[in-house]
Amino acid sequence: MGDALATYFEAKACQDSNATSCAGGTITTAAITLAKACYDTLIEEGLKAKLAVENNAVTDAVEKIIEANTLLSGMGFESGGLAGAHAIHNGLTAIKECHHLYHGEKVAFGTLTQLVLENADEDLLDEVVGFCMDVGLPTTFADMGIEKVDKDALMEAATLAAAPTDTCGNEPVEITPQKVYDAMIAADAIGRYYKGL
Repeated sequence: MGDALATYFEAKACQDSNATSCAGGTITTAAITLAKACYDTLIEEGLKAKLAVENNAVTDAVEKIIEANTLLSGMGFESGGLAGAHAIHNGLTAIKECHHLYHGEKVAFGTLTQLVLENADEDLLDEVVGFCMDVGLPTTFADMGIEKVDKDALMEAATLAAAPTDTCGNEPVEITPQKVYDAMIAADAIGRYYKGL
């Protein structure tokens, strides 16, 4: 679900910046619609599906999340595009404490960071952070295994994420390594705030 969480926000960023889709064309209304349906399904069905799976049950919620994670997310990203969340994932791969994480776990934190970069409104942050906490996706550095932040390692990750060869350039805002670094710090602070830390 962490990977699928990024689908709508990255497609929207690509649409807003007029970036080329992963399929090589312009972003279509259908792509944005599928990406939004992916996000809406995660929010409506994600917690129910997680709880069912943890108890070895297959429910309608589980089936809907499977569709969102595969079909809606796949078509949404391919016809929509990638932006900050996946670039930040790529940067986080340089931090040894993150090596044990699944792709979607790093993308989920990347999504929070992307929303900070875009200065998303508080209601949206509340919904996304709440969803991540409900389904067990990381919202803080500590959740990812980073107990003590190494500023140099984090700046290396930010520099990789902001590289011209990665997808952070599809963001509709100016991207620099420092901005990505600051957004990761702020995303962690938001996560800690919501956890009461």
